[in-house]
Amino acid sequence: MNVVISQSMYFPWVGMLEQIRLADVFVFYDDVQFSKGSFTNRVQVKLPSGVRTWMTVPLLNHQLGQRIDEVRIKDSGIWAAKHLSVLEQSFRGAPFAQEALDLAAKTLSNPGGTIAELSRASMLALAEYYGLDQDTEFVNSTDLNVAGKGSQRVLDIVQAIGGNTYVTGHGAWQYLDHDLFEKAGLEVAYMDYQCRAYPQRHGDFTPYVSALDLIANMGPRGIEFIFSGAVYWKDICNES
Repeated sequence: MNVVISQSMYFPWVGMLEQIRLADVFVFYDDVQFSKGSFTNRVQVKLPSGVRTWMTVPLLNHQLGQRIDEVRIKDSGIWAAKHLSVLEQSFRGAPFAQEALDLAAKTLSNPGGTIAELSRASMLALAEYYGLDQDTEFVNSTDLNVAGKGSQRVLDIVQAIGGNTYVTGHGAWQYLDHDLFEKAGLEVAYMDYQCRAYPQRHGDFTPYVSALDLIANMGPRGIEFIFSGAVYWKDICNES
């Protein structure tokens, strides 16, 4: 059983959908400290000029040390309209632009009170569009009653779920205690992102934009571009 554990992200890039595709169980890890500058409340979108811009969800009275699921967002009345306007500019002329805009508008029409609720909803909406929710179970870390921190807590969550492989993105390489997992008889696998190019508007292709861009340009066929696998961590060491 593959387990993916990740903080919620606001309409994330295709790579996050690829992690969801590989997961038998996907854990929203939102009872940890919010990090300024993370992808929890922001994502990049291409403008007609070819420049990438950030869409950032404004936070309400955020305080240092707050957990992601405690951070509240400002009233969406103003900023949500701005985000939809930016997306409309980005997707103008794309064959499935309206589908992407409708998905975003539906999500933003009921954003919830916290950034965790909004970002989680945006990820689930993207996953549902591509049918990824059919084979993946979604769980909130707060419902697992697993205490602790760092690598030990990640390991304990995987074990609590009954998983035998922890699949993660590249950022974990710097802090994850791989030997801890090995001693527990669990494997760690890192994403092997292919970043396959699809027809994209506004200049050279970049994979590092919201997956809404994939919907706008490819529609349902975008599932063909959500296919990256994962590599056992020791194999990565051997290659290097």
